[in-house]
Amino acid sequence: MSEWPEGYGRSQLEEVDSTLDEAARRAPTLTGPEWIMAKRQTKGRGRRGRAWKEPKGNFAATLVMRPDGAPEQVALRSFVAALALHEACVALCGETAGLALKWPNDVLLNGGKLAGILLESAGAAGGVTHLSIGIGVNLIETPMQEWLEPGAVWPVSLLSETGIHITPEVFLTELAAAYARCEQQFVTFGFEPIRTAWLARAARLGEVIIARTSNSETEGTFETVDGSGNLVLKTAKGRVSIPAADIFF
Repeated sequence: MSEWPEGYGRSQLEEVDSTLDEAARRAPTLTGPEWIMAKRQTKGRGRRGRAWKEPKGNFAATLVMRPDGAPEQVALRSFVAALALHEACVALCGETAGLALKWPNDVLLNGGKLAGILLESAGAAGGVTHLSIGIGVNLIETPMQEWLEPGAVWPVSLLSETGIHITPEVFLTELAAAYARCEQQFVTFGFEPIRTAWLARAARLGEVIIARTSNSETEGTFETVDGSGNLVLKTAKGRVSIPAADIFF
């Protein structure tokens, strides 16, 4: 069991509308990065404003910070968070062959969705005033089918796939410690070592996948993630760099 990382605040709430909303409320008075975890969210959300439901016993938390750097550099912390999630799961459950990272912001276990990451930020004068990294993990249960978006990867839980029962409090400590290590690496050495480590854990690397946006669909071989965090596909029309999309296998 890791120790809580120095310099990171910790707040555990019984109930909140959303840990992301709570992070935005606290951001103006931050004195350092802070983790906010809630046992229950009444208005949790995922990407593109989609509702995020988490049954009792699952993990819902947001890390809020005031990072330096340009917005595009700050956004690369989605990869930092994904690596930290992977490390935390391995630390608590041991090496798991079925654990993989799905571009741009999901963690898979045995092909099912275990966790999701959502970044929200606010800025002024070309910079970022605060960044919130929202994380949801199916520790105990999986959402009901009617809560899922069409075509989404079927959810799994850590308990169902490994038989290991992890409480949100224990997971938070392990995740915070892992994130602090990955963040330090990112700040010190930049994105390249994070990118390399992420690719080593990437789901479907070298395989044909489909990237969909609201108005387009691109099919191609998943070649890499570039230095800006874009998905790079090899298609019939050549290499295509995609900054944002939903991925389907």
